[in-house]
Order: sequence, then C-alpha cells, then structure tokens
Amino acid sequence: MEASKEKSQTENIKCGHCQNTAPMTLETKYCDNDEQDRYSGIDAHTGYEICTCPVCKGVTLRSYFWHDAMDPEDVSYKILYPAPEKTQKGLPRSVREAYEAAQNVKHISVNAYGVLLGRVLEIICDDRGAIGDTLDEKLKDLAEKKEIPEKLVDIATGIRQLRNIGAHVSLGELTEQEVPILNDLTRAILDYVYSAPHLASVAASSLLALKAKKNT
Repeated sequence: MEASKEKSQTENIKCGHCQNTAPMTLETKYCDNDEQDRYSGIDAHTGYEICTCPVCKGVTLRSYFWHDAMDPEDVSYKILYPAPEKTQKGLPRSVREAYEAAQNVKHISVNAYGVLLGRVLEIICDDRGAIGDTLDEKLKDLAEKKEIPEKLVDIATGIRQLRNIGAHVSLGELTEQEVPILNDLTRAILDYVYSAPHLASVAASSLLALKAKKNT
C-alpha cells in the first residue's frame, strides 16, 4: 500500500464539516486490494483518498473502485468520513431550508449558528400556527395544543437562550462545544413535530396497502 506524495485538487466536494462546496486538496491516496482479472488481464483496485477542505481544514475520507477499462468520468466516490447526517423526513420546505442554512455556518460562526437555529424555532411556531407575542409564548401555546410535549418546551427554551448569547455580545460567546448540543436539541424537536408523524403516516399507508392487496 503506497501513498502518493503529490498534492492536487479534487473536483467540487461538499464538506461534511462546514458544508462548503469547493475543490479540496488531495492530501494522500492509497490503493488497496490490487487484483488482476484472470480473463482480461485488466488491473483493478479499490482506492482511498484523504482530502482537506480549503475553508475549515476538515478531513474527508472517500473511497472508489477503479479498473483499467474505465474512463475517469466513470469513477464514483463514496464518502466514508465524516458520516453524512441522517436526513429528517417530513420537514416543510421552509423549515428544512432554515435548518440547512444553519448547518452551513456551524463551523464558520458558532454564534451565527445559534441565531439561525433560533430562527428555525420561530419558523416551526409559525408553521404550526402558534399564538403569542414572543417565542416563549408561542412555544407554550404549542405545548398547550399538544403539538409538542412540555419537555420539548424546556429544550426549545434552552435553544432560545443559547441563540440570545449568539446574538448579543454582552451575554458572551458560544463555543464549538455547544454545536453538537444545539444540533441534537433542534433535531429532537424536528423529529417529534415532523419526522415521527410523517413516518407513522407512511407506515399506516403501507399497512392499508398490504391489507388491500391481501383482500384482492
């Protein structure tokens, strides 16, 4: 297994750390599982590449398969690290876009990330028809309507408080340590409000289809 010492640029890759899309620096390349097709004599191998993002310097590990009969444009890559975040189902477009906008800045500015996640909460409240003059009042209204449980109101309040820290210098600064906390809290709310009901609806529809098929 040998590593290439020459560094070059890749095609555009979306960084799983900071979400920036741009050519990355190919730091090193490994070839493994070298084998030769016994019938055609074509050399084939599985390759691994380690690339670094020009923005956050985060590392991406990807793999590919190559054999001599392929054209370079036929090569497809699989990102092994960082593992892609699981896509949440059933999100309205406005909520999904606001959440993705927040993800795009989380490794650029933690404070901006906190502010944008607060905006996600506001969009959720508007989408669910919450009533109130403040975000707190709207969240409590959703709890009273059983849209979200009381425990999630406490979680949402924590996000709002961290959002306020990110928005106001006098309250201090958010750090990288808060990023996974903010993300996990927000995803918990999105799962409860949208993803779980969506998956339940899909499962119910599938069950009805199976019953209908059985009766025909």
